Amino acid sequence: MDFQQGLITTVHDYGLGNLDAVAFRKELAQKRTALLIPCLMDEFSRPALGLIRDALKELSGLSCLVIALSAETADDVAAAETFFEGMPFPVQVHWTNGPAVRDVLLSVQDLGLEVTGPPGKGWAVWQGLGVACSQAEVVGLFDADIRTFGSSYPERMLRPLLDPSHGVAYVKAFYSRLSLETQALQGRATRLFVGPLLASLEQIFGPLPYLRYLQSFRYPLAGEFAFTTDLAMNLRIPSDWGLEVGLLSEVYRHVASSRIAQVDLGLFDHKHKTLGNKPSEGLQRMAGEIFCTVLRSLMEHEGCVVSTDQLPTLEVLYRRVGEDRVRQFGLDSAINRLPYDRHREELAVQSFSSLLRPGLKRFQDTPIAHQLPSWSRLNSCNPMLQKDLAEAGQSDRKISSRATMMQRPQYPAFVSQTLTSETAA
Repeated sequence: MDFQQGLITTVHDYGLGNLDAVAFRKELAQKRTALLIPCLMDEFSRPALGLIRDALKELSGLSCLVIALSAETADDVAAAETFFEGMPFPVQVHWTNGPAVRDVLLSVQDLGLEVTGPPGKGWAVWQGLGVACSQAEVVGLFDADIRTFGSSYPERMLRPLLDPSHGVAYVKAFYSRLSLETQALQGRATRLFVGPLLASLEQIFGPLPYLRYLQSFRYPLAGEFAFTTDLAMNLRIPSDWGLEVGLLSEVYRHVASSRIAQVDLGLFDHKHKTLGNKPSEGLQRMAGEIFCTVLRSLMEHEGCVVSTDQLPTLEVLYRRVGEDRVRQFGLDSAINRLPYDRHREELAVQSFSSLLRPGLKRFQDTPIAHQLPSWSRLNSCNPMLQKDLAEAGQSDRKISSRATMMQRPQYPAFVSQTLTSETAA
């Protein structure tokens, strides 16, 4: 924790607990605010989502909660609706891959736009924004697997946007990724790939404004962010693992740095990805797609790209910086008495470095990525599309509503508890 500021305004957590739930609810009531949670049906069998739900019950001033849900059947969606019953604000469970939604999105193909996938978080976020932006002036997004979620998360994320005198349009979270079970550092894609990659690119191209911008974020891969709806409506949404960095690129394109803030959420834990045994798996796949996104945004904003001749330099620089970071995180862990497997960290850097050469080749072959179009563009083509999508996301399960009323879904006992032994670890 520190008090330093830079290009991006940083809202620190000074550990004083200066939160006011009553005042925050009043602020929410004065500005229509929605929360969006992209979600897989699997999350309903894990404790994290119950923890999130119970914490959100305190936000009586919230305009709505949108659950962008990927599910197999209408009964699954009905079960999700039951799970969120009793909230002090409307909850809209939007079935992202439901038949009616598919029909609506297929109709957009007549406009020459491909919006039917690929399925994943980016696609869910894009649909959820279409639904949420029609109901709110501010939208905040949280993942469904946050095991440390508390009432401070939405308060700290949303307050910079609720008071227009701050002039903020976009808020990005940052935090300390630690495992609840082992207390070991997590976030390898950020610590050991993105950080060293950006530092290496800066050595090759110099302190370009866009590189300085990306490096100003304490946690550029954080999946928690919030924005005003006028900004959200104008963002193209990446549909791969480059979502978070791709959104930062879109924000850079539309918003002055003085209107961006990053907020410290403190200790944070959610599901951890494995490194993977090959480039198409786990963190290796994520890092490969992030690399292409960084190259693409660097070309878009600065007209620069790593050439084949520069690739050996990038590989050598990345390995050196990555190994330096391993040493630094080792010392950080040692003084804080955190477990640290230096050998595994070195192997991760080695695996990430092997992605650069094929990643550059892939980018050169296909420099244009698939991005889901902004909602402002879609509205210019079809002003009814947002409304049609929202209605389609709720229409399919009406067929099974009678069966749902006769037999309400049952949940494991731990789902209704605010904390379990796992989340309290």
